[in-house]
Amino acid sequence: MSSDDKHSIPTDWKTVVDTAAIDRCLTRMSYEILERKDSEGEVAIVGIRTAGEFLGRRIHDKICEIEGKEIPFGVIDITLYRDDLSHSSEQPMLKATDLPFPVSGHRIILVDDVLYTGRTIRAALDAIIDFGRPTCVELAVLADRGHREFPIRPDYVGKNIPTSKDEFVRVRLSEMGYENDGVYLIQDHSI
Repeated sequence: MSSDDKHSIPTDWKTVVDTAAIDRCLTRMSYEILERKDSEGEVAIVGIRTAGEFLGRRIHDKICEIEGKEIPFGVIDITLYRDDLSHSSEQPMLKATDLPFPVSGHRIILVDDVLYTGRTIRAALDAIIDFGRPTCVELAVLADRGHREFPIRPDYVGKNIPTSKDEFVRVRLSEMGYENDGVYLIQDHSI
């Protein structure tokens, strides 16, 4: 992709985590995942499409480098598990789920970009359980903005970003066609 093809970030979006800080967050989270001794089962990383997939891949690569061995990696699409499908008139855009390892017996590290209400994570848990019974599922998120509607909390957090309900947190990554990685705080009117 040439630099002319890169997406730009609106000037009214406030950067709250820059490229270097994202890398530091993911490195710290990778070490925290490896240091947790109270969980059994082989670690497997599962990213939630789309940004969670890219962040999950980065965490996977860091853990493989630290450990000096390959660990399982997969991606889930939660589209059909969402609880708001009946509220939308649009046809959902389905993407592939790719779990090339048996879920049963693994310590699944579920990765997403932003944790907000918990609805996405609830849907992801339903999707994972359809593939087997993991030893446990732990949650890693780059940004936690609060305002839960479900009793879900992350095990690993890159950055806590307190927000009001009229603010939004957006993650933009190079894998999504952006020149730089960033986590941005934006007002409702600028979306």
